[in-house]
This record gives sequence, structure tokens and C-alpha cells, in this order.
Amino acid sequence: MRILSALLLCFTIIFSAYEETKGQTIELLAGNTLNGAVNGTLLGGATMALNNSSDFAPLRVGVGLGTLYGVGVGAYDIASSGGQQLIVQGLFNDGNNTSIIVLLDTFYGAAAGAVVTTSVMLVANEPLVEGLQYGAGIGAWVGFGVGLIDAFALSKRVTPTSTAMKSSVPSADGLVGIRFNDKTSLGLVSPTITTTYQTTDSGLSRKFNPSVNLLNLKVNL
Repeated sequence: MRILSALLLCFTIIFSAYEETKGQTIELLAGNTLNGAVNGTLLGGATMALNNSSDFAPLRVGVGLGTLYGVGVGAYDIASSGGQQLIVQGLFNDGNNTSIIVLLDTFYGAAAGAVVTTSVMLVANEPLVEGLQYGAGIGAWVGFGVGLIDAFALSKRVTPTSTAMKSSVPSADGLVGIRFNDKTSLGLVSPTITTTYQTTDSGLSRKFNPSVNLLNLKVNL
């Protein structure tokens, strides 16, 4: 009975490692898809602002194209990392997928554009609403372009098999991951499965309990 329990435990450990790799693949694909949809929504809104239009067609197209873009980036991340955990080190932020770098740069561009044009409008004594509208719209598209260059050309991609990953600190889990520095990281929407092992008279049993963590903040001291 002890030999059978030991064999079952070995198979369980091997199967759990396979499940972890499969879970990372799903996490990469889902995280990139979500980020792409949000990015597309943001760019659709920026297009509406630049056109000074209330037509929601750009928003609808942006969500659709953004989702497809996210799926494509997810496939790229899975292929480049082999389905393993991935950290993308951009110019301004680190993330656990490529699309989060582009999304954050798009946000930064929109914010910077709004601040710059608002400042110009104040100096010129012009209405601030137009400055916010066009500045944020232009800044979002500029930030998106910079983000693409940052994520795919300038960033450093680190996986567990690389030397850099061995010396780095693991980040918080989540479909959307933001790494502020080597000690602090934030993860949003992290689906997990808790595995419980129990020894009974008939052998070793395993029970799965699915759960979702909405917010993970990890601080390494």
C-alpha cells in the first residue's frame, strides 16, 4: 500500500507540473486578449475624440480589432516563452505579458498629451475641453506607437530558463500584471485552482477547489 501511495504521489507531482505549464499558457492568452480589448477600446475612444464625433463605430471596431490583436500577441508570447512564465521588461514598466507594456504606454501617452495641450490652452486662454479632447486623442495614438516599439523592439523578455530570471524576484500572479520595481508588483484577476491531498485507507486522493483572486499585491522585503 505504501509503494502504491508513493507511485501515486510521483504521478501527481508530474501531472501538477504539466498543469502549471498549461495554466501559464492560458494565463498568457487570456491576459493578452483582455489587454488588447482594453487597448482597442482606448484607441477607439481616441479616434472619436480626434474626429469630434459621437458615432460609436470607431469604438466598436476598436474593441474587435483590439481583441484580435490581443489573441495574436498572446500566441506570440506563448511561442516565444514555450508556455512558461514570462516577464517583459519595458522602458517604463515590467509586465507578465507583452500587451500590458503597450497598454500602459498608451495610457501614459494619453495622459501626457492631455497635460501638454491643457497647459498650452491655459497659456493661450482657450477652452480647456478641446485641449483635453485632442491632446488625449493624439497622445493615445502616439503612446500606442511608442508602446509597440517598446514591447517588441526595446524590451527584454525573461523566462524561467534564462539566467536573468533566476536572479529576479517573482511577480504577483494575474491576467494583468504590473511590475513597479524589483520588490513590488500588482496582479489583477488571477484564476487559481487549490489542490488538496488526503491520505485515506484506499490510497491517496486529490480534491480541486477553483477560485479567483481579483487583486494580488506582492511586496518582497
